[in-house]
Amino acid sequence: MCGNNMSAPLPAIVPAARKATAAVIFLHGLGDTGHGWAEAFGGIRIPHVKYICPHAPTMPVTLNMRMSMPSWFDIYSLSPNAEEDESGIKRASDNLKTMIDQEVKNGIPSHRIILGGFSQGGALSLYTALTSQQKLAGVVALSCWLPLRNAFPQAATGGGDTNKDVTVLQCHGEADPLVPFSFGSRTAEKLRSLLGPEKVLFKAYPGLPHSACPEVRTKCIL
Repeated sequence: MCGNNMSAPLPAIVPAARKATAAVIFLHGLGDTGHGWAEAFGGIRIPHVKYICPHAPTMPVTLNMRMSMPSWFDIYSLSPNAEEDESGIKRASDNLKTMIDQEVKNGIPSHRIILGGFSQGGALSLYTALTSQQKLAGVVALSCWLPLRNAFPQAATGGGDTNKDVTVLQCHGEADPLVPFSFGSRTAEKLRSLLGPEKVLFKAYPGLPHSACPEVRTKCIL
């Protein structure tokens, strides 16, 4: 995947133990890489599922004093009404849609592909699913938020409401100091208004900071 004309390494992939008939594309958080998540999936994988953990391109991040680090798009601030990197979010989302298209060409139908991610990666997965013309199996969104939330529901029509029936699993730690729990709960409310209450499962984890405990990681697989 590329962003801001900066290339990123090829994704970390956990191949299916037998013929791949489904796939999980999971995006890491800010400053991370896909290797750790690939390792986690490798330990608890399902035999017919291919796990793809892309690496974000390296770019300056405003939130972190313009230091360069792996990032799907720029983040200006974590305040609730902060300006967002609209062009960067849309560019990263288009790149992710291209990755989905590639898996379809590889023989895995889009309705057998789950998008997921942690923090910034989860945010991008949510935005992509809601604006995609590809029918997806579901979304796993960990410790994250919905980018450009005020653009919805209008933004979803760009995908022809393709994923209006998609199921979303959201998990968020109640002690998250970076992406506040309120961001997650408000995102769940927004998603329920877009998809219907029965389509969004929001799980709160008391005492969990900005991280994914083993139970949460397991939910990404099953």
